[in-house]
Amino acid sequence: MLQYKIYYVMYRHSAINGATAAAIAASIEQAMLSGKLSGGSRLPPIRELANSLRVSPVTVAAAYRVLRSRGLALGQGRRGTTLRAPVPLAPAPISRSRYAPGLVDLATGNPDPGFLPQIGGALRGVDPDTRLYGGPLELPDLIAFAAAEFAADGVAAGPVAVTSGSLDAIERLLREHARPGDQVAVEDPTFPALLDLLASNGLVPVPFGVDDDGPQADLLERALRARAPESRVSAVVVSSRAQNPTGAAISEQRADDLARVLRRARALLIEVDESSAVSGSPLVTLTEGTEHWAVVRSTSKWLGPDLRVAVVTGDPITIARLQRRQAISVRWVSHLLQRLTLALWSDPSSGRLFSRAAEAYAARRNAVIDALAAHDIHAHGRSGFNVWIPVREETATVQALADRGWAVAAGERFRLHSPPAIRVTTSALRPEEAKRFAADLAMAARPRAPVVA
Repeated sequence: MLQYKIYYVMYRHSAINGATAAAIAASIEQAMLSGKLSGGSRLPPIRELANSLRVSPVTVAAAYRVLRSRGLALGQGRRGTTLRAPVPLAPAPISRSRYAPGLVDLATGNPDPGFLPQIGGALRGVDPDTRLYGGPLELPDLIAFAAAEFAADGVAAGPVAVTSGSLDAIERLLREHARPGDQVAVEDPTFPALLDLLASNGLVPVPFGVDDDGPQADLLERALRARAPESRVSAVVVSSRAQNPTGAAISEQRADDLARVLRRARALLIEVDESSAVSGSPLVTLTEGTEHWAVVRSTSKWLGPDLRVAVVTGDPITIARLQRRQAISVRWVSHLLQRLTLALWSDPSSGRLFSRAAEAYAARRNAVIDALAAHDIHAHGRSGFNVWIPVREETATVQALADRGWAVAAGERFRLHSPPAIRVTTSALRPEEAKRFAADLAMAARPRAPVVA
C-alpha cells in the first residue's frame, strides 16, 4: 500500500507522464535531470504505470526499453526496472596552469612529451594527395605494417582495421556483440572512460580483481558466472600490459589460467594494449583458442594523444562486424592521419626513441615504488608509467599532497568494488624527485592525532 502511495505522489507531481513510449521515456529522463528521480529508484511496475497513465502496457514496456537502450535504466527481471545514475562527465583535464607555480602534475596520465616523435618532419613527408570516395578505407601499407607488428608480438594472424582511438574500437566491438542490459566483465580498477562507455550504452560492468600479474583467474571466473536475471556476460575487457591504473602486466603463468576460463566463457574477448612500444613488458596475449577476440592497440601513449589512431586485429567475424559498423558511421579514419601514423611508427629513429622511453619510464616508475617501500607503503606498477597506491582516504590524501605541491588522481573514478587508492603518473617524475614525493605521501597518509578540547 505504501509503495502504491509513493507511485501516486509521483504521478500527481507529473514526474512520469505522456501518452507514447517516447514521451514517457522523455518525462522520466527529464525527472532524472531535475532531481525528482535519482539513480537507484525503482520504476513502477508496467501495468500499474499503464493504468495510471491510461495507456497500454505495451507502451510502457516500450518506454522502459528506450530507457535501457540509452543506459538510463536497468532491467532486473521480476524485480522490475531500476534507474541508473547518470554517466558522470569526464573531469576537466588537469594542467599545470590550474595550480600554484611549482606544483608537479602526476594526475593526467600523459606521456613525457620528450619521448614522443616529432610530428613536424613527418608531416612534411606525408603524401598530400586528395582522398576521394570509393577507395579503400584503410591504408594498405599501414595495415601491412601493423599486421607484422602484431605477428612479432605473438598475436595470431588476422585481419586488421583502423579506428579513431581505442575507445572508438571498443565501442564498435561492443555494439556488435552486446545488447543493452548485457553484462561486460571488466578489471577493477579500470580506466574511467571505459566505465562511462558501458553506462552510456546500457551495459552493466561486472568487476573482477587485478594484481601485478593481471586479472585474477578465480575472480574472473566468478564474474563470468555472476549473471543477473535476463542478462548475459557478452564480453570481457582486459589489459595485456601497462594496465591503467595499476600498471599490471599479464604473466605467462597467469595467461594459462585465464585462457582456460575464457575458453569456457564463450564471450567476446577485447584485449587492450595502450602503451605497447613503451610499456617495458612483453605482450602476453590471451587470444589463442578464443572463438571471438580482438586486440586493440592504441598509439596515444607513444606517438601522441592527439593522433587518435588505433589498429585492431581479431578473428575474421569480429573484425568484419567492426568494419561494417564503421562503414555506416564515420566510414574511415582520415588517410592523412593513417599516413602520419605509419610515417612515425615505421621510422627507425622512432624505434630507438621508444626503447629509450621504455627504459626511462621503468626507471621513474621503479624509483617511486622503491621510495615508497622505504616508508612501508606498498605500491603497484609492473609496466607503463602509472603507479597505483592504496590509501585509507582518497580525498584527504589528494588534498594533503596538493598542499605539498603534488597533483595526483583520486582512485574513485577508476574503482567499482576495489579499496581506496590514488593513481600517480610517473612519466615526467625524475628519479631524484621520487624520494621527496614518497616522504610527502607518508606524511599525508599519517593518521592525525586527535584534538582534545
